[in-house]
Amino acid sequence: MSDICSQERKPLLLIEDALDRIKAAIEAVTDTETVALSDALGRILAEPVTSPMDSPPYRNAAMDGYAFLSTKVKTGEVFTLECVGTSWAGQPYQGQVQAGQCIRIFTGAVLPAELDSVIMQEQVQVVGSAIQFPDNTRTLEHVRDVGEDLKRGEVVLPAPKRLTALDLGLLASVGIAQVWVKRKVKIATFSTGDELVEPGETLAIGQIFNSNRYALEGLLNDPSYEVTPLGIVVDDVSILQARLLDAATAYDVIITTGGASVGQADFITEILSRCGEVNFWKLAIKPGKPLAFGKIGGCYFFGLPGNPVAVNVTYQYVVAPALKQLTGAPLFNTLSLTATCTSSLKKSPGRQEYQRGILTQATNGQLTVQTAGKQGSNILSSMSHANCYIILPVACGGVQCGDVVKVDLIPGADLH
Repeated sequence: MSDICSQERKPLLLIEDALDRIKAAIEAVTDTETVALSDALGRILAEPVTSPMDSPPYRNAAMDGYAFLSTKVKTGEVFTLECVGTSWAGQPYQGQVQAGQCIRIFTGAVLPAELDSVIMQEQVQVVGSAIQFPDNTRTLEHVRDVGEDLKRGEVVLPAPKRLTALDLGLLASVGIAQVWVKRKVKIATFSTGDELVEPGETLAIGQIFNSNRYALEGLLNDPSYEVTPLGIVVDDVSILQARLLDAATAYDVIITTGGASVGQADFITEILSRCGEVNFWKLAIKPGKPLAFGKIGGCYFFGLPGNPVAVNVTYQYVVAPALKQLTGAPLFNTLSLTATCTSSLKKSPGRQEYQRGILTQATNGQLTVQTAGKQGSNILSSMSHANCYIILPVACGGVQCGDVVKVDLIPGADLH
């Protein structure tokens, strides 16, 4: 039996082809701005950063111990040196270390120019100021050289790059206080439908709460995005058209939920055809078939389905990579896994399905996955319970317990 919903006059567009179309259509933002390092997490670096200094800027100890000069001692036998002072982190030793002498030194402290080796404090015997070194003392160790991490003028980070917490630490280590980044992508969102009301309002018969707004805002919580929720738009073609045209002049992207199907009150594609351009409409996926992508003037448009699970699926697989490309971030393949399915899964050939699953890793590393529950596109509870999608290809006619399946993690979900 084939998927009734996939039976169209024209073949439905495969998601791979849809992503190719989006990739060809999207042009990344080019404007840049300077931000403080403290505000740069998650932003897209607009130009390479070079180091203004050597890192470390001076030779220093890699651990707590005693510093000495290897050419003035006889290794292979026990020897004793006099400790004449201490080099602390931030407070270097100020004297001159002579033959027969050593100093106490702590991790990160400056190593005097006349010394070249550090021995761990656990390896020596201390008797007053006399430090006894063992016969297996190793020389030229535990010293961090100037520029060992980065040389002055060396590229610290390439561009474009999404800045991570570790990147910020690296930049700070060479004294960089601000960076050039791509400007934020301006995104407008709104929901369509007479049936929608906001949580906290009174729910009348036939109405539902606007869950899509809050799910979508959460999905769009990214430092590279500036998101403006524009509320709910009723099922009136003239009002919806006016809102879309107005938003298109002020934002880079418009994302709507609802109104992209084939019902009498679904106006999105009609308006998009009249006022802009439709790149594609309807994909061979489930959930998420009625997805529209196009452009109104210079503004990209994504018309997502109204069913809440379809919103989450189409965002992860279609909208998220498009927005990433728009920010100018480098594009990488997402991590896909395989797991043994411990549930039987129903499916009809015709569309690629994204079924909600719960992925578990055993102590031996083996991955298994089971269904997260009911798979209706309106069932948010199983969406909340899930930590992955089980990917069932177009031609797949179902899965038996014990079959190996492909799974994609849901961003932010925990592995069980």
